[in-house]
Amino acid sequence: MFKKTPKKYQPKGLPIIYEDRDIIVVNKAAGLLTIGTDRQKEKTAHFLLNDYVKKGYSKSRNRVFIVHRLDRDTSGVLVFAKTEKAKRYLQDEWKEFSKTYYAVVHGVFTEKEGIISSYLVENKMHRMYSTNDTENGKYAKTGYKVIKESSEFSLLEINLFTGRKNQIRVHLSDEGHPIVGDKMYGEYIKGASKLALHAATLTILHPFSKKEMTFETKVPPFFKTLVKK
Repeated sequence: MFKKTPKKYQPKGLPIIYEDRDIIVVNKAAGLLTIGTDRQKEKTAHFLLNDYVKKGYSKSRNRVFIVHRLDRDTSGVLVFAKTEKAKRYLQDEWKEFSKTYYAVVHGVFTEKEGIISSYLVENKMHRMYSTNDTENGKYAKTGYKVIKESSEFSLLEINLFTGRKNQIRVHLSDEGHPIVGDKMYGEYIKGASKLALHAATLTILHPFSKKEMTFETKVPPFFKTLVKK
């Protein structure tokens, strides 16, 4: 029987949505890295959860394993495995799982629903872009649907069919509708310092029980505020 870790060890600012002996699902805040870099090793979801599963015992062999990542500035559902076996299963089946995002973008779409696809490559500056080079590029497919719009912005529901780095951000920028707050693929606007991209729901098959499970988080309030403007 799974025994939850005492609250005193639970990571601050990283709410746990679900946990059992095989997985931990959290609601990652915007601004928090999924995994460490050369510059930042400790202020990451991976580091905080590793510390959490050790329950204050530094020599504990308990650890969490990376299954997927969210960009630093993207908030929402993030799942970690607690065993190598669970990690391998989730990664092997990842493309079969359902992922829904929400984003606020610049402008108004002529087509209120559609699919964007391209081949993506990364340049030396770690910036992704679409290419006609099908040999070196990786195929990416993004579905979108307009949920609400104003004269300036549109709130989109996004289905991710593939999981390429920065895929949603590149595809929406390609369409002339960059995500609000996207400093790399969009433009700066006053009062929009946060990236308006949120991983809202994730549906997986549990690595042990194979039961379908859906995890949900609420869209940040500022998304709706932007569309009301």
